[in-house]
Amino acid sequence: MSVYRRSFLAAIPALALMSKARAEDAHTNDIRLTPRTLGNPKAPVTVNEWFSLTCTHCAHFEMTVFQEVKAKLIDTGKVFYVYHDFPLDQIALLGAMVARSLPVERYVPFVNSMLSTQDRWAFARDVDPKKQIQQMAALAGVSADQFKKIDADDALRQALVAQQDADQAKYNIGGTPFFMFNDKPYNQELLTFDAFEAEVRKAGG
Repeated sequence: MSVYRRSFLAAIPALALMSKARAEDAHTNDIRLTPRTLGNPKAPVTVNEWFSLTCTHCAHFEMTVFQEVKAKLIDTGKVFYVYHDFPLDQIALLGAMVARSLPVERYVPFVNSMLSTQDRWAFARDVDPKKQIQQMAALAGVSADQFKKIDADDALRQALVAQQDADQAKYNIGGTPFFMFNDKPYNQELLTFDAFEAEVRKAGG
């Protein structure tokens, strides 16, 4: 599980910092900050996941566990899944901004694609992660001009950071991925589908 770190905040311009009230206003009025979900909201178990696009453990979960979770638990109506962006660095934050700027229905496919190819765009040798994100964004329909506007949108950047701060303070998130099964936090890695399903059952699924 990745160590929680926030040194990247120092790179955010001071003038872009928003008050809590302004962040809440942005959340209320900006569709980019509304919940991103999968499945039936009436499912017996709601699973919330906090993740970072540059977290290797999050990528491992996506590639080895999540697709089975989707097929056997989400698509069958047993689990309602809620995504929470929890970027651990500036690159993950930019990726989250792009994902949030896409049409709502494209958020999950984009996030899943980024996590499943993380080793190629985030950590490969002689690769510029920002350029790689722009290329992936282009495949999702984001023009070069739109990408520049997203990258320059400090209001969106700070709104995501403010939400992250609030979630960390509320749930004491120490690393990613971090899960909630209904109201029960789970702060260890879930390495197999069976382990994930066991938590769903404990939560009433």
